[in-house]
Amino acid sequence: MIDPKIRTFLMIVELRNYTQAGKVLAMSQPAVSHQMRQLEEEYNIKIFYPNRRPLMLTPEGEVLLKYARRAVSIANTARQALEDCKNSVKRFSVGITTTVSEYVISRVLADYCLEHPDVHINIVTDSIKNIYDKLQSYELDWAIIEGTVPKNSYHSVLLDTDYLCLVVSPQHPFAGRAQVSLDELKREKLILRSRAAGTRLLFDNYLYNHSDDIANYNIVIETDNITTIKELVAQNFGLSVMARSACRAELATGRLREVPMENFRIVREINLIYREDFSHTDILGEIRQLYAQNQ
Repeated sequence: MIDPKIRTFLMIVELRNYTQAGKVLAMSQPAVSHQMRQLEEEYNIKIFYPNRRPLMLTPEGEVLLKYARRAVSIANTARQALEDCKNSVKRFSVGITTTVSEYVISRVLADYCLEHPDVHINIVTDSIKNIYDKLQSYELDWAIIEGTVPKNSYHSVLLDTDYLCLVVSPQHPFAGRAQVSLDELKREKLILRSRAAGTRLLFDNYLYNHSDDIANYNIVIETDNITTIKELVAQNFGLSVMARSACRAELATGRLREVPMENFRIVREINLIYREDFSHTDILGEIRQLYAQNQ
């Protein structure tokens, strides 16, 4: 289904070198160059800027790359779907944002597969931006994400609502407080998710909408590893603002303490999202029901 020139193009982009791409594909360098000239003539564009080292895509080349990757992904998905059809198997790739994967979702998907032996689910944990990109390129069939869904981009099913909270070590002076202010928080060391994370975006946007800025806070560590954040906070290396669902177990055992913040309320949605052309919406409904039963 895929033009060999497209596969050559993708290999060049990956290696940023015609000669190296030719070696991997068992082609001569002139043959690789010829295929690229054919692609440029076919689409009437220049794919790479001339005389740039390393190779750099033109804006038109970037567009071609986007659709080339999508075409290869669709072809691979079609091949797998045909093979699964022969074996009466339904296979899905599901994207999950980092915080959500720490929650009940993974267990729900595992339970669903146990109840439906003909269903295989591949879980891909990634940032919300990468998940949207992979949905767009058909590398993912659907996703479960934190935060609201862009309008008119995808269909969505609301699974749950959560909220952000301030968590501290039981040894921290805030642990016994009935409430703290954002001004007090500015004097503390914070351990937060990376800037691309959904919960971090919610916190940053909240501050912006209240005439504040994350730059006014002392962030000592940023990471997407939720377990690391919770461990560092528990050992009193700093405080964190995170989804309450992500630290529910630690709050229950007393390893972490939740401290209310003055005039602070950030609700976080957990949504199941899918493209308009996704044809197994019945499964999504069953997932939603199973999720509700696990609450």
